[in-house]
Amino acid sequence: MRKTHLLLVALFLCTCARAQRSGAPETPNAPNAPRSGNPIFPGWYADPEAAIFGNTYWVYPTYSAKYNSQVHFDAFSSTDLIHWQKHDNILDTNAIRWAKRAMWAPAITKKDRKYYFFFAANDIQNDSALGGIGVAVADKPEGPYKDYLKKPLIDKFHNGAQPIDQAVFQDKDGQYYLIYGGWRHCNIAKLKTDFTGFLPFPDGSLFKEITPEHYVEGPFMFQRNNKYYFMWSEGGWGGPDYSVAYAVADSPVGPFQRIGKILQQDMTVATGAGHHSVIHIPGTDDYYIVYHRRPLGETDANHRVTCIDHLYFNPDGTIRPVKITKEGVEARPISRNN
Repeated sequence: MRKTHLLLVALFLCTCARAQRSGAPETPNAPNAPRSGNPIFPGWYADPEAAIFGNTYWVYPTYSAKYNSQVHFDAFSSTDLIHWQKHDNILDTNAIRWAKRAMWAPAITKKDRKYYFFFAANDIQNDSALGGIGVAVADKPEGPYKDYLKKPLIDKFHNGAQPIDQAVFQDKDGQYYLIYGGWRHCNIAKLKTDFTGFLPFPDGSLFKEITPEHYVEGPFMFQRNNKYYFMWSEGGWGGPDYSVAYAVADSPVGPFQRIGKILQQDMTVATGAGHHSVIHIPGTDDYYIVYHRRPLGETDANHRVTCIDHLYFNPDGTIRPVKITKEGVEARPISRNN
C-alpha cells in the first residue's frame, strides 16, 4: 500500500514538472493568478468609457478635477486587463476652441476607420450658454483628436435634459443612437450616418425622452439576447450613495421600467461606486463593468478612481448585483477566436 502511495505521489510530481517545463498557463481562477487590482491605473479618473478595438482594451475616463482644471482627456490601453499604458492628453481645449472648462464623461465609437470621441464641455446651465455635447475625430484610438464639427452637436436642453453624459449605442440593424442627459432627464436620438446631426423618429421628434424612475445621469446601453439593457447612475455624484441601476426592454426607446440597483458602495471596500460602462468580450457571454468609486476616507468629491469587476447574469437575464473588489479581475487577453 505504501509503495502504491509513493508511486502516485511520484507520478503527480512528474506531471507538475512537465507542465512547468512546457509553460502550461495557470487557470484564470487560480488563487495566485495575477489580477488587475482596483484601481486599474493610478490617478484621479472618473466616468470611464471602456471599448475594445482589435485585440486591445481601451478606457477613456474623465480627468477628475475642479471644473476649471478639467480641460483635457487621457486614455489608457491594455491587451490583458492587467497592464495599462497611459496615453497623455489625447484631447484638450486647445483642439476644441469653444470648450473652456468642465470637459467630462467621454464616449467613443469606431466607424469607417475613424474614431469618434463624444464629450461634454462647459457644464451649461441654460440654452443661452455656449457648450454641451461635442464630437472629436481621429485616425487612431489614441488620437490625437480634432474638433469634428467646430461647434457642439447638442447645445440646448431638450425634454429637460442637460446635454451631458452621452453614450453611443449601435443597434443590430446598424443604426447609431446617442443616449444622454443630466438633471434627472434622459433622451435618446438617432444619429445621422456622418454623426453631424440627428434623424427624426416616426413621430417627427429628434429627441425622445426615455427617463426611468430614479434616473439622475450617466446612461449606458447594450444589447444581449435581443434585449436592450439600459443602465444609469442614481444619487449624488459627490456623495457615498452614488450607484448604478438598470432596466430591460425590447426596443432601444423602451419603455424602460426600473428593475433595481446592481452597483453601489461597500463600506469595507469603497464608496460612491457609479457612472460606468460595460465591456463585452466578442463571441462570448463574458461581461465586465468599468466604473469609478471613491477610496475609503476620501472626502474630496473629485478624488475618484477607475475600477473593473465582473458583470454576471442570472438565467432569466437579470443582472446580479456586482461585488466590488480590491483585487479586480484576472488577465483576459483577447484571442482571434473571440
